[in-house]
Amino acid sequence: MSDFLLSQILIGIAICTDTISFQFKERKKIVACLLVSCTLISAHFMLLGHWTAAGLGLVAALRFTTSMFSTSKKLMAFFIIATIVISIATYEGFLSILGCSGGLFGTVASFCKEDKLLRQLMLIGTCLWIVHNFLAGSPGAVLMEAIFISSNLVGYFRFYIRPKGQVL
Repeated sequence: MSDFLLSQILIGIAICTDTISFQFKERKKIVACLLVSCTLISAHFMLLGHWTAAGLGLVAALRFTTSMFSTSKKLMAFFIIATIVISIATYEGFLSILGCSGGLFGTVASFCKEDKLLRQLMLIGTCLWIVHNFLAGSPGAVLMEAIFISSNLVGYFRFYIRPKGQVL
């Protein structure tokens, strides 16, 4: 099996955890699903040789683990710095800039106390990752992020836009 095929299989599994993540209301459940997803996504980018994205995926997995237990702004600052350092250390041009930008939005989102702002910031970060994944040549990762955005928007609608009592 080629590294590319294996990477796309890992993304397929990550799609499942991403899809269910935003159907939860509880912040900790959302973040737990994203932790699993980030680990799979990081392995996917390792197989494709995109080291900034792979490193940022591992930082994101650690970040999600940490943010399950704390929304400390000091910890958020640590992960912002870690995201920037990883991006500089593994710099691959424009892909690294996109990944870093998406990672920064994800970092701030992870440490939001409320799921509403978390969802909004993740939407921006995910849009940056879609462009990154397209340019990185991973159709599975583009699909994953598109599904992630869709799931996020459905959850946002269910919890914040839909009139009370209306069945979806």
